[in-house]
Amino acid sequence: MNTIPTIFNEALPSYTVVGGRERLASTGISAVILNRSGRYPRRVFFQELEKAGFDYVVSVENSPERYDLEELTGRFPFARFVLPQRRLNLGEQINLAATEVDSPLFFVLWNDLKILTCGGARRMAERLGAGFDDDRNYGDEKNSLKKNGGENGGENGSEEKSPLKRLCTIPVIQNSRFETLPTLVAPAFLKGKVRTLLFSPHNEEFDSLYPFDGIGIYDRERFIRMMGFDTTLNSAHWQLMDFGFRAHLWGEEIRVSQQLRLSYDGESPSEDNTAEASYRRFYFKNLAPVFSGDHARLPFRKFLGFSLSSRSDPMAAWDDFSEAKRWVKKYSFRWRSDARTLTERWPGIPREATLFRA
Repeated sequence: MNTIPTIFNEALPSYTVVGGRERLASTGISAVILNRSGRYPRRVFFQELEKAGFDYVVSVENSPERYDLEELTGRFPFARFVLPQRRLNLGEQINLAATEVDSPLFFVLWNDLKILTCGGARRMAERLGAGFDDDRNYGDEKNSLKKNGGENGGENGSEEKSPLKRLCTIPVIQNSRFETLPTLVAPAFLKGKVRTLLFSPHNEEFDSLYPFDGIGIYDRERFIRMMGFDTTLNSAHWQLMDFGFRAHLWGEEIRVSQQLRLSYDGESPSEDNTAEASYRRFYFKNLAPVFSGDHARLPFRKFLGFSLSSRSDPMAAWDDFSEAKRWVKKYSFRWRSDARTLTERWPGIPREATLFRA
Protein backbone atom coordinates (compact mmCIF):
# COMPACT_ATOMS: atom_id res chain seq x y z
CA MET A 1 0.00 0.00 0.00
CA ASN A 2 1.32 3.46 -0.93
CA THR A 3 1.55 5.90 1.96
CA ILE A 4 -0.45 9.13 1.67
CA PRO A 5 2.09 11.95 1.07
CA THR A 6 2.76 14.23 4.04
CA ILE A 7 5.47 16.31 2.33
CA PHE A 8 5.25 17.94 -1.09
CA ASN A 9 6.99 15.72 -3.66
CA GLU A 10 7.92 13.22 -0.96
CA ALA A 11 8.79 10.66 -3.64
CA LEU A 12 10.11 12.76 -6.51
CA PRO A 13 10.43 10.75 -9.75
CA SER A 14 13.83 10.66 -11.45
CA TYR A 15 14.22 13.13 -14.30
CA THR A 16 16.66 15.31 -16.19
CA VAL A 17 16.29 18.90 -17.44
CA VAL A 18 17.37 20.31 -20.79
CA GLY A 19 17.60 24.03 -21.55
CA GLY A 20 15.63 26.84 -19.98
CA ARG A 21 18.30 28.76 -18.09
CA GLU A 22 17.45 32.11 -19.69
CA ARG A 23 14.61 34.23 -18.32
CA LEU A 24 12.29 35.71 -20.93
CA ALA A 25 10.52 38.21 -18.61
CA SER A 26 9.92 39.09 -14.95
CA THR A 27 6.16 39.10 -14.68
CA GLY A 28 5.65 36.65 -11.81
CA ILE A 29 4.10 33.88 -13.92
CA SER A 30 5.55 30.95 -15.89
CA ALA A 31 3.84 28.46 -18.19
CA VAL A 32 3.81 24.70 -17.57
CA ILE A 33 3.14 22.59 -20.65
CA LEU A 34 1.74 19.06 -20.50
CA ASN A 35 1.98 17.11 -23.74
CA ARG A 36 -0.56 14.76 -25.25
CA SER A 37 0.54 12.16 -27.76
CA GLY A 38 0.32 13.25 -31.38
CA ARG A 39 2.36 15.61 -33.50
CA TYR A 40 1.04 19.03 -32.64
CA PRO A 41 2.83 22.08 -34.17
CA ARG A 42 4.89 22.82 -31.08
CA ARG A 43 7.07 25.51 -32.65
CA VAL A 44 4.00 27.67 -33.33
CA PHE A 45 2.72 26.93 -29.82
CA PHE A 46 6.00 28.04 -28.22
CA GLN A 47 6.00 31.19 -30.35
CA GLU A 48 2.58 32.05 -28.89
CA LEU A 49 3.94 31.47 -25.37
CA GLU A 50 6.91 33.70 -26.18
CA LYS A 51 4.55 36.40 -27.42
CA ALA A 52 2.52 36.17 -24.19
CA GLY A 53 5.68 36.96 -22.21
CA PHE A 54 5.89 34.24 -19.55
CA ASP A 55 8.99 34.27 -17.34
CA TYR A 56 9.84 30.68 -18.24
CA VAL A 57 8.17 27.78 -20.00
CA VAL A 58 8.49 24.35 -18.36
CA SER A 59 7.49 21.50 -20.68
CA VAL A 60 7.05 18.02 -19.19
CA GLU A 61 8.10 15.56 -21.92
CA ASN A 62 6.06 12.58 -20.83
CA SER A 63 6.14 10.93 -24.26
CA PRO A 64 9.24 9.14 -25.63
CA GLU A 65 8.62 10.99 -28.93
CA ARG A 66 11.04 13.90 -28.53
CA TYR A 67 11.91 14.44 -32.17
CA ASP A 68 11.85 18.27 -31.99
CA LEU A 69 13.67 18.78 -28.68
CA GLU A 70 16.98 19.97 -30.17
CA GLU A 71 15.24 22.48 -32.41
CA LEU A 72 13.06 23.85 -29.60
CA THR A 73 15.89 24.24 -27.07
CA GLY A 74 17.92 26.18 -29.63
CA ARG A 75 15.05 28.40 -30.74
CA PHE A 76 13.51 29.04 -27.31
CA PRO A 77 16.23 29.42 -24.62
CA PHE A 78 13.62 30.33 -21.99
CA ALA A 79 11.98 26.88 -22.37
CA ARG A 80 12.97 24.20 -19.86
CA PHE A 81 12.26 20.61 -20.92
CA VAL A 82 11.73 18.09 -18.12
CA LEU A 83 12.52 14.51 -19.19
CA PRO A 84 11.20 11.92 -16.69
CA GLN A 85 12.73 8.45 -16.71
CA ARG A 86 9.29 6.82 -16.66
CA ARG A 87 5.80 7.78 -17.73
CA LEU A 88 4.12 10.01 -15.13
CA ASN A 89 0.48 10.39 -14.19
CA LEU A 90 -1.21 13.80 -14.31
CA GLY A 91 -0.51 14.73 -10.69
CA GLU A 92 3.13 13.69 -10.93
CA GLN A 93 3.61 15.90 -13.99
CA ILE A 94 2.15 19.00 -12.36
CA ASN A 95 3.94 18.42 -9.04
CA LEU A 96 7.24 17.91 -10.83
CA ALA A 97 6.78 21.06 -12.91
CA ALA A 98 6.01 23.04 -9.74
CA THR A 99 9.44 22.14 -8.37
CA GLU A 100 11.07 23.53 -11.52
CA VAL A 101 9.10 26.79 -11.65
CA ASP A 102 10.83 29.94 -10.38
CA SER A 103 7.76 32.20 -10.44
CA PRO A 104 5.04 32.76 -7.81
CA LEU A 105 2.39 31.68 -10.33
CA PHE A 106 2.38 28.92 -12.92
CA PHE A 107 -0.15 28.38 -15.70
CA VAL A 108 -0.77 24.71 -16.52
CA LEU A 109 -1.62 24.22 -20.20
CA TRP A 110 -1.76 21.32 -22.66
CA ASN A 111 -0.04 21.35 -26.04
CA ASP A 112 -3.40 21.01 -27.84
CA LEU A 113 -4.73 24.30 -26.42
CA LYS A 114 -4.83 27.76 -27.95
CA ILE A 115 -4.78 30.94 -25.87
CA LEU A 116 -7.68 33.06 -27.12
CA THR A 117 -7.62 35.92 -24.61
CA CYS A 118 -5.52 36.53 -21.53
CA GLY A 119 -4.01 40.02 -21.88
CA GLY A 120 -0.47 38.66 -21.71
CA ALA A 121 1.48 37.16 -18.83
CA ARG A 122 2.11 40.47 -17.07
CA ARG A 123 -1.58 41.38 -17.06
CA MET A 124 -2.52 37.92 -15.77
CA ALA A 125 -0.03 38.20 -12.93
CA GLU A 126 -1.20 41.70 -12.01
CA ARG A 127 -4.83 40.62 -11.83
CA LEU A 128 -3.87 37.85 -9.41
CA GLY A 129 -1.64 40.00 -7.22
CA ALA A 130 1.75 38.90 -8.54
CA GLY A 131 2.79 41.96 -10.51
CA PHE A 132 6.34 42.58 -9.34
CA ASP A 133 9.24 44.78 -10.30
CA ASP A 134 11.69 43.49 -12.90
CA ASP A 135 14.53 43.14 -10.37
CA ARG A 136 12.61 40.68 -8.18
CA ASN A 137 14.59 37.47 -7.60
CA TYR A 138 11.94 34.82 -8.11
CA GLY A 139 14.47 32.07 -7.52
CA ASP A 140 14.23 32.88 -3.81
CA GLU A 141 10.65 31.55 -3.77
CA LYS A 142 11.84 27.95 -3.35
CA ASN A 143 14.21 28.83 -0.52
CA SER A 144 11.64 30.95 1.32
CA LEU A 145 9.16 28.08 1.34
CA LYS A 146 11.72 25.79 2.90
CA LYS A 147 12.68 28.40 5.51
CA ASN A 148 9.13 28.98 6.73
CA GLY A 149 8.20 25.31 6.73
CA GLY A 150 5.89 25.47 3.74
CA GLU A 151 7.08 22.17 2.28
CA ASN A 152 5.54 20.10 5.08
CA GLY A 153 1.96 21.08 4.38
CA GLY A 154 1.37 23.18 7.51
CA GLU A 155 0.13 20.59 10.00
CA ASN A 156 -1.49 22.98 12.48
CA GLY A 157 -3.04 25.41 10.03
CA SER A 158 -0.77 28.24 11.22
CA GLU A 159 1.23 28.67 8.01
CA GLU A 160 1.81 32.16 6.58
CA LYS A 161 -0.79 33.25 4.04
CA SER A 162 0.23 33.87 0.45
CA PRO A 163 -0.27 37.48 -0.71
CA LEU A 164 -1.76 36.18 -3.96
CA LYS A 165 -5.47 35.98 -4.70
CA ARG A 166 -6.31 32.25 -4.56
CA LEU A 167 -4.99 28.72 -4.97
CA CYS A 168 -6.08 28.32 -8.59
CA THR A 169 -7.73 30.50 -11.23
CA ILE A 170 -9.24 28.57 -14.12
CA PRO A 171 -10.07 29.74 -17.64
CA VAL A 172 -13.16 29.50 -19.79
CA ILE A 173 -12.48 26.68 -22.27
CA GLN A 174 -14.03 26.23 -25.71
CA ASN A 175 -13.92 23.40 -28.22
CA SER A 176 -12.61 23.68 -31.78
CA ARG A 177 -16.04 25.05 -32.83
CA PHE A 178 -15.70 27.82 -30.20
CA GLU A 179 -18.54 26.43 -28.10
CA THR A 180 -18.04 26.98 -24.38
CA LEU A 181 -17.51 23.67 -22.62
CA PRO A 182 -19.08 22.68 -19.27
CA THR A 183 -15.79 22.63 -17.39
CA LEU A 184 -16.92 23.97 -14.01
CA VAL A 185 -17.52 21.27 -11.41
CA ALA A 186 -19.83 21.49 -8.40
CA PRO A 187 -20.48 18.86 -5.70
CA ALA A 188 -24.05 17.84 -4.89
CA PHE A 189 -25.79 15.31 -2.64
CA LEU A 190 -28.07 13.00 -4.59
CA LYS A 191 -29.74 10.05 -2.87
CA GLY A 192 -27.44 10.50 0.09
CA LYS A 193 -24.21 10.37 -1.92
CA VAL A 194 -21.84 13.05 -3.18
CA ARG A 195 -22.03 13.47 -6.95
CA THR A 196 -20.52 16.04 -9.29
CA LEU A 197 -22.34 18.40 -11.64
CA LEU A 198 -20.84 20.05 -14.73
CA PHE A 199 -21.84 23.44 -16.12
CA SER A 200 -20.50 26.20 -18.34
CA PRO A 201 -19.29 29.49 -16.84
CA HIS A 202 -21.61 32.36 -17.75
CA ASN A 203 -20.52 34.89 -15.14
CA GLU A 204 -17.28 36.02 -13.53
CA GLU A 205 -15.98 34.39 -10.37
CA PHE A 206 -17.87 31.07 -10.36
CA ASP A 207 -16.33 28.51 -8.02
CA SER A 208 -15.24 25.12 -9.33
CA LEU A 209 -14.52 22.00 -7.31
CA TYR A 210 -11.34 21.34 -9.28
CA PRO A 211 -9.51 22.63 -12.38
CA PHE A 212 -10.82 20.70 -15.40
CA ASP A 213 -8.02 18.70 -17.09
CA GLY A 214 -5.65 20.25 -14.52
CA ILE A 215 -5.71 23.53 -16.47
CA GLY A 216 -5.35 26.75 -14.50
CA ILE A 217 -3.09 29.37 -12.94
CA TYR A 218 -1.78 28.05 -9.63
CA ASP A 219 -0.31 29.98 -6.72
CA ARG A 220 2.89 27.99 -6.26
CA GLU A 221 3.21 28.73 -2.54
CA ARG A 222 -0.36 27.68 -1.76
CA PHE A 223 0.01 24.65 -4.04
CA ILE A 224 3.06 23.39 -2.17
CA ARG A 225 1.47 24.00 1.24
CA MET A 226 -1.48 21.98 -0.02
CA MET A 227 1.08 19.24 -0.88
CA GLY A 228 0.02 19.36 -4.51
CA PHE A 229 -1.65 16.33 -6.04
CA ASP A 230 -1.77 12.96 -4.30
CA THR A 231 0.25 10.96 -6.81
CA THR A 232 -0.48 7.64 -5.07
CA LEU A 233 -3.95 7.79 -6.65
CA ASN A 234 -3.74 6.08 -10.04
CA SER A 235 -6.72 7.81 -11.66
CA ALA A 236 -6.39 11.37 -12.99
CA HIS A 237 -10.07 11.96 -12.20
CA TRP A 238 -9.70 10.96 -8.55
CA GLN A 239 -6.47 12.95 -8.28
CA LEU A 240 -8.42 16.03 -9.37
CA MET A 241 -11.34 15.22 -7.07
CA ASP A 242 -8.97 14.70 -4.13
CA PHE A 243 -7.10 17.93 -4.86
CA GLY A 244 -10.32 19.92 -5.24
CA PHE A 245 -12.08 18.62 -2.14
CA ARG A 246 -8.93 19.00 -0.03
CA ALA A 247 -8.50 22.57 -1.29
CA HIS A 248 -12.04 23.65 -0.43
CA LEU A 249 -12.19 21.70 2.84
CA TRP A 250 -8.99 23.48 3.87
CA GLY A 251 -10.37 26.91 3.00
CA GLU A 252 -8.77 27.51 -0.42
CA GLU A 253 -10.45 28.86 -3.57
CA ILE A 254 -10.59 27.51 -7.12
CA ARG A 255 -12.46 30.00 -9.30
CA VAL A 256 -13.02 30.83 -12.96
CA SER A 257 -12.05 34.08 -14.66
CA GLN A 258 -13.86 35.20 -17.82
CA GLN A 259 -10.73 37.15 -18.77
CA LEU A 260 -8.89 33.88 -19.45
CA ARG A 261 -10.12 32.00 -22.53
CA LEU A 262 -8.65 28.93 -24.18
CA SER A 263 -9.76 26.49 -26.85
CA TYR A 264 -8.90 22.88 -27.65
CA ASP A 265 -7.57 22.15 -31.14
CA GLY A 266 -9.63 18.96 -31.22
CA GLU A 267 -12.16 17.33 -28.94
CA SER A 268 -11.99 17.89 -25.20
CA PRO A 269 -10.63 14.93 -23.22
CA SER A 270 -12.96 12.64 -21.32
CA GLU A 271 -12.43 11.63 -17.69
CA ASP A 272 -12.62 8.06 -16.40
CA ASN A 273 -14.54 8.28 -13.12
CA THR A 274 -14.69 4.54 -12.46
CA ALA A 275 -14.90 3.83 -8.73
CA GLU A 276 -11.85 1.70 -7.94
CA ALA A 277 -9.04 1.68 -5.38
CA SER A 278 -8.35 5.38 -5.95
CA TYR A 279 -11.95 6.19 -5.02
CA ARG A 280 -11.64 4.29 -1.74
CA ARG A 281 -8.66 6.37 -0.66
CA PHE A 282 -10.33 9.55 -1.90
CA TYR A 283 -13.43 8.72 0.15
CA PHE A 284 -11.59 8.18 3.43
CA LYS A 285 -9.46 11.32 2.96
CA ASN A 286 -12.21 13.71 1.90
CA LEU A 287 -15.80 12.51 2.26
CA ALA A 288 -15.55 10.51 5.48
CA PRO A 289 -13.87 12.98 7.91
CA VAL A 290 -16.21 14.76 10.34
CA PHE A 291 -15.57 18.42 11.24
CA SER A 292 -16.34 19.48 14.80
CA GLY A 293 -15.34 22.72 16.51
CA ASP A 294 -11.98 23.57 14.99
CA HIS A 295 -10.71 20.25 13.67
CA ALA A 296 -11.60 17.12 11.70
CA ARG A 297 -11.51 13.47 12.70
CA LEU A 298 -12.17 10.15 10.96
CA PRO A 299 -14.43 7.97 13.14
CA PHE A 300 -14.51 4.16 12.96
CA ARG A 301 -18.19 4.16 11.96
CA LYS A 302 -17.18 5.61 8.59
CA PHE A 303 -15.18 2.45 7.88
CA LEU A 304 -18.12 0.26 8.84
CA GLY A 305 -20.51 2.22 6.65
CA PHE A 306 -18.18 2.08 3.67
CA SER A 307 -17.50 -1.65 4.08
CA LEU A 308 -21.20 -2.50 4.22
CA SER A 309 -22.10 -0.44 1.16
CA SER A 310 -19.19 -1.29 -1.16
CA ARG A 311 -17.66 -4.35 -2.78
CA SER A 312 -14.13 -3.48 -1.71
CA ASP A 313 -11.78 -6.05 -0.23
CA PRO A 314 -12.27 -5.56 3.56
CA MET A 315 -8.55 -5.87 4.32
CA ALA A 316 -7.58 -3.35 1.63
CA ALA A 317 -10.32 -1.02 2.84
CA TRP A 318 -9.05 -1.30 6.42
CA ASP A 319 -5.50 -0.49 5.31
CA ASP A 320 -6.70 2.60 3.46
CA PHE A 321 -8.90 3.66 6.38
CA SER A 322 -6.04 3.28 8.88
CA GLU A 323 -3.65 5.25 6.67
CA ALA A 324 -6.25 7.98 6.10
CA LYS A 325 -7.02 8.18 9.82
CA ARG A 326 -3.36 8.91 10.59
CA TRP A 327 -3.24 11.48 7.81
CA VAL A 328 -6.44 13.23 8.95
CA LYS A 329 -5.16 13.38 12.52
CA LYS A 330 -1.88 14.93 11.37
CA TYR A 331 -3.66 17.72 9.47
CA SER A 332 -6.87 17.87 11.51
CA PHE A 333 -6.62 21.62 12.16
CA ARG A 334 -6.33 22.47 8.46
CA TRP A 335 -10.01 21.63 7.97
CA ARG A 336 -12.54 24.46 7.77
CA SER A 337 -15.57 22.29 6.98
CA ASP A 338 -16.59 18.74 6.13
CA ALA A 339 -17.77 17.42 2.77
CA ARG A 340 -21.49 17.50 3.57
CA THR A 341 -21.44 21.10 4.82
CA LEU A 342 -19.25 22.18 1.90
CA THR A 343 -21.64 20.59 -0.58
CA GLU A 344 -24.81 21.95 1.03
CA ARG A 345 -23.39 25.49 0.98
CA TRP A 346 -21.93 25.36 -2.54
CA PRO A 347 -22.88 28.63 -4.29
CA GLY A 348 -24.34 29.34 -7.68
CA ILE A 349 -25.20 25.98 -9.29
CA PRO A 350 -27.28 26.81 -12.39
CA ARG A 351 -30.31 24.78 -13.40
CA GLU A 352 -28.64 23.56 -16.60
CA ALA A 353 -25.86 21.77 -14.66
CA THR A 354 -25.60 18.13 -15.72
CA LEU A 355 -24.77 15.08 -13.63
CA PHE A 356 -21.22 13.86 -14.27
CA ARG A 357 -21.19 10.73 -12.16
CA ALA A 358 -24.43 8.72 -12.04
